[in-house]
Amino acid sequence: MRFEVSEPLMSAIYCHCTRCQHRTGTAASASGTAAPGSFRLVKGEDRLGVWRPEGGGYDKWFCGACGSALFSRHPEDESRIGVRLGAFDGDPGIRPSARQFVAYAAPWEPIPDDDLPRYPEGRIAD
Repeated sequence: MRFEVSEPLMSAIYCHCTRCQHRTGTAASASGTAAPGSFRLVKGEDRLGVWRPEGGGYDKWFCGACGSALFSRHPEDESRIGVRLGAFDGDPGIRPSARQFVAYAAPWEPIPDDDLPRYPEGRIAD
């Protein structure tokens, strides 16, 4: 599975919602927002799997061969894509600038004292 992002990511966050915890098996998911039209699948599209959460939300795309979480895409606006920072081969060129859904943070891993803004629910997108 290969993808490319032709422009710098617009923003990045940590998400502490329970959906991200269950989907990734971690305390938080780090994602970056791709500029519209900058994300492109290059190889392995036939191996993609998708999970569409009941009740709405972004579609969650993953590699069907290894299970890696890759990106999420808004079901009604496919130009709105969040790319998992861990899915890049190298440095994604951005660092998360906020933490959202901290009201649902995993009790077994304290949120680091990193001076990032914390939002109890979702933050308003840039």
